[in-house]
Amino acid sequence: MPFPDLIQPELGAYRSSVQMPGDFAAFWEATIAEARAVGGPVSIVPAETTLKAVEAFDVTFPGFGGHPIKGWLVLPAVRSGRLPLVVQYVGYGGGRGFAHEQLHWAASGYAYFRMDTRGQGSGWSLGATSDPVGTTPSIPGVMTKGVLDRHDYYYRRVFTDAVRAIDMLVAQDFVDGDRIAVCGGSQGGGIALAAAGIDARITAAMPDVPFLCDYPRAVQKASRDPYLELVRFLAQHRDKKSKVFETLDYFDGVNFARQARAAALFSVAVMDDICPPSTVYGAFHAYGGADKSIEEYEFNNHEGGQAFQERAQMVWLAQRFG
Repeated sequence: MPFPDLIQPELGAYRSSVQMPGDFAAFWEATIAEARAVGGPVSIVPAETTLKAVEAFDVTFPGFGGHPIKGWLVLPAVRSGRLPLVVQYVGYGGGRGFAHEQLHWAASGYAYFRMDTRGQGSGWSLGATSDPVGTTPSIPGVMTKGVLDRHDYYYRRVFTDAVRAIDMLVAQDFVDGDRIAVCGGSQGGGIALAAAGIDARITAAMPDVPFLCDYPRAVQKASRDPYLELVRFLAQHRDKKSKVFETLDYFDGVNFARQARAAALFSVAVMDDICPPSTVYGAFHAYGGADKSIEEYEFNNHEGGQAFQERAQMVWLAQRFG
């Protein structure tokens, strides 16, 4: 297939034109404070598995609105002292899957948590968390759920869940609150960027081929869903373009990147026709942390680096967390 977007050197020179709303930080501070005030119970119970080298737990914690959010917690079976933490968020349409998946972080000595994504988890992996909030008219998928009002937009709930997961985890006596990393691929990478831009406790971020970045550019360059959900919505709601992008400014990975200060390792795939590579570079160049780097996979589509990138992440994070 041809390259769907910019290539080097133009790709590396690209800068996003997304503007940050003046009340961006205040909006997110109020959103997180509201969720914390609601609170809710936390449940951490042993998961039913045959795993022996690690311990797995089925977790429920309060997210946005106090809604119960599921996740898997996996810990090394042999451990001493507080552990560095890796929180992983999941790609579009997927859920937390099974407890025995993705064991490399726990096997490397980290406390590992994989958060379920509300209202998803039937596309390519299983989920167990509903989204009990209704929505204004939207098309199939979640990209347009509540998109006409930033207070009702779907990703306000998801990004709040992401921060509330960290609230829950740092309260546990096995977590080192000074060594917190977030990661994820595609949508998971976008959620990781959002969490890093909201929560200053995060010390390392690893967004892998991140989705939810540079929306105005993405809807022009992407040739496959999910960004095309927005295109189809706007094809019908012809008079709502300004309102839609006004809302999306509060959820754009470029703006979260501007606020983030954690060390960051990005990845990008130059043949990616789902998350156009220029949108990833838009977030990368906007990123506010001084310690940042990007792995580029020139001949890959949205699968990106896969095991190659996982290996790079493991080496990179060990250098920072010890």
